[in-house]
Amino acid sequence: MNKDSLYKKSNINRLAEFSKLSPDVFNAFVTFDRKALSEGKLSSKLKELIAIAVAHTTGCPYCIDIHTKGAKKANATKEEVAESIMVATALKAGSALAHGVNALIAFDESI
Repeated sequence: MNKDSLYKKSNINRLAEFSKLSPDVFNAFVTFDRKALSEGKLSSKLKELIAIAVAHTTGCPYCIDIHTKGAKKANATKEEVAESIMVATALKAGSALAHGVNALIAFDESI
């Protein structure tokens, strides 16, 4: 596979193949996904902003695209989207720093 085609936007359309290859599990996922993102104790807008943050920590370009558009549709502002990305950035950087403790421990251990 050509690395330039790995994340082509149109590749997301192939997800539908899973409905034929593993219909029960795929349909269960789709149902779960819809329920998880639907209005509940948290608003749909807030859930989409959370999804944007998570998508930036997992690095999924499809999720970034889908949930940014979902947030906009739920009336999120560009500033709110940016803020959710900054929260994700802080957590991801903080995680790297926190895991740095393991490097300090490894360094201090005798060889």
